Amino acid sequence: MIPLPSDGSVSIAGRSPGLVAAAVEAVVTLPTFKRPEQLLATLASLKAQETGRRFAIIVIENEAEARAGAKAALPLFERGDIAGMVIVAHERGNCSAYNAGWQTAILHFPGFSHLLVIDDDEIADPQWLERMCKAAETLGADVVGGPQMPVFADAAHARWAEHPVFAPPYRQTGRVPALFSSGNLLVGRNVLTAMGPPFLDLKFNFMGGGDSDFLSRAVQRGFVLGWCAEAQVHETVPARRVEADWIRARSLRNGVISTLVEKKKRAGTPFAGIRVFLKSLALLAVSPFRGAARLARTGSLATALYPIHVAVGRVLAEFGYANEQYRQPEKN
Repeated sequence: MIPLPSDGSVSIAGRSPGLVAAAVEAVVTLPTFKRPEQLLATLASLKAQETGRRFAIIVIENEAEARAGAKAALPLFERGDIAGMVIVAHERGNCSAYNAGWQTAILHFPGFSHLLVIDDDEIADPQWLERMCKAAETLGADVVGGPQMPVFADAAHARWAEHPVFAPPYRQTGRVPALFSSGNLLVGRNVLTAMGPPFLDLKFNFMGGGDSDFLSRAVQRGFVLGWCAEAQVHETVPARRVEADWIRARSLRNGVISTLVEKKKRAGTPFAGIRVFLKSLALLAVSPFRGAARLARTGSLATALYPIHVAVGRVLAEFGYANEQYRQPEKN
């Protein structure tokens, strides 16, 4: 095992033979945790990418004991079926995994322009990588997001696709004011170099939202965000994620993250904490009316409750509430 970085928090489990790191134009980072079969499906979709760009894949194993994902993926890399490397992020948490992968990309692939992110429960369309890179270049965007299209384990759950928890935030390709998720993302090397490690704040490790915070800070630094509606990934949604308690917990969590990210954004400005709290109270006050409008438009009570739950989560964050849904990922 080759230590990386020097504190031993990240190590390299294996790499493809004859990998010409300097020739790599794009790097795909793929964190995994206890999903070896889904990881292999994600890797198969990446191997099938239709692009002339030379790209490498970094699998980030975040389960440092059994390492089921690393063991499943390593033969593909060691045989040269897939170009790239498998690393182990020894510190648990999704921010730790992303940080490990992004720092490894910077250290080992000196010539890449675009870093892409996909999760181990997602399948990339064949032209995903090419479309994301092309969108960045065409839009003049430093960061590009794309839709995570839900694929429900039970076909009867397809009606949930338009719920705000699952629906993409934008429908058309173009520049956008904000992005919220790293599940389908492209980040320019220039952004990573400017932001520097640690890229994602570890206080979001088990709650989620480290990506939202990173993207918010990127906007503050003047980087341009874009959206590529055609660069889809398809995300597996298990049946438990359409249960009322999971939807409610995710909605509350989104509200908590919104407050925490906004507080960081406003840090150092006069009365920052008070301004954020007053905004949360205002959103809570109007949330029943926003919910009623959604109910009239969609006929869905669950969709109508979403702005109420988000507003409640924003207020609860002021009192230390944090829903760490990733603490037990097997239940997420």
